[in-house]
Amino acid sequence: MTAPFTLRRDPIHGFGELRSGHLGVRLARSPAEIDAAEALRFRIFFEEMGARPAPDIAARHRDRDRFDDVADHLIVVDHAIGPGPEGVVGTYRLITRAAAEAAGGFYSAGEFDISRLIAYPGQILELGRSCVAVGYRGSAAMQLLWRGIAAYVFLHRIDLMFGCASLPGTRPEALSAELTYLYDNHLAPPALRPRALPHRYVEMRRLPVGAVDPRRVAAQLPPLIKGYLRLGGFVGDGAVIDDQFNTTDVIVLVKTDLVTDKYYRHYERQLRDALT
Repeated sequence: MTAPFTLRRDPIHGFGELRSGHLGVRLARSPAEIDAAEALRFRIFFEEMGARPAPDIAARHRDRDRFDDVADHLIVVDHAIGPGPEGVVGTYRLITRAAAEAAGGFYSAGEFDISRLIAYPGQILELGRSCVAVGYRGSAAMQLLWRGIAAYVFLHRIDLMFGCASLPGTRPEALSAELTYLYDNHLAPPALRPRALPHRYVEMRRLPVGAVDPRRVAAQLPPLIKGYLRLGGFVGDGAVIDDQFNTTDVIVLVKTDLVTDKYYRHYERQLRDALT
């Protein structure tokens, strides 16, 4: 049974705060809250997961790049700690088409050919830099992030979501089962299929047909990738090694009109009622 939540409207940012107990999710409202999200990202990506920071990133102890200035930053706040920057325990970076144009492109374009996604006639949204603090990685914080994304999708009439998602480590042979499973079971239709850039392309189909136990492999995928797949998501063709972040990346896309998961549909209805 999911926890009840309330929504507090914010006329400036479109939706206010979705609350579930002492946790809430909303868009960051100040430079200090964005800074807190970037500090959280640094702790998780660089201190916990072993990413290698550039000198300026290491000096600031902030995971920050040129996309942060144009993005919207979804944050989970623990009100038991505080209602502002001090309480930020989760975050997701959201980049609209207009924001990407201001930044000179989408983040994913550095790893994948996303021309088919950019050519999509509807509104598109890039999701990235998702992380949740240690101690909050049960279902509640991630559910709140998905509820926040659902509200954002509804308000901005998003038709297609996409973004890089990571598998741990930079040795594709150690990820053969996961990559093969994703390619064989969740490959995007050709009209929308992104492809890893030629100079970064890593083959995903690494094992012969029948060599992968789909149920076992699906269960061991990272939670973020499992979340996308539950929303009816697809993956592009080819993985990319990200040596800086110590990961192997795939690109995931979700057409919002193809979402079939009952969890998402349930909250979308509630959000529509609350926001209209």
